[in-house]
Amino acid sequence: MAIAKAEILDTIANMTVLELSQLIKEMEDKFGVSAAATTVVAAPGGGGGAAAGAAEEKTEFTVNLTTVGASKVNVIKVVRAVTGLGLKEAKDLVDGAPKSVKEGISKADAESLLKQLVEAGATGEIK
Repeated sequence: MAIAKAEILDTIANMTVLELSQLIKEMEDKFGVSAAATTVVAAPGGGGGAAAGAAEEKTEFTVNLTTVGASKVNVIKVVRAVTGLGLKEAKDLVDGAPKSVKEGISKADAESLLKQLVEAGATGEIK
């Protein structure tokens, strides 16, 4: 059973996303391992690349300040508290709305930050 690694890689590269998913499940069962921490990237031109991108779950979010509202001072306080910026930098960020307040944070942190901004009188969005 002398199969070259190149042959195996070529075969895998030509599989659809569904076939590759089934292969991974079979390998997990046979060898008693889990591939949960790894991601599978479909080869260019492999018949299901769009499905693989759609199945990937977003883990990092950005909170954008869209409008300040009537309570600008309260919004500046919230921005200072969550970003650690100084008074001038926080004021400049709020004055420059729409602008990103915090990037690359978890979904729970993003929702909490957005809630704080809304309570302070601003409007925002999570992307």
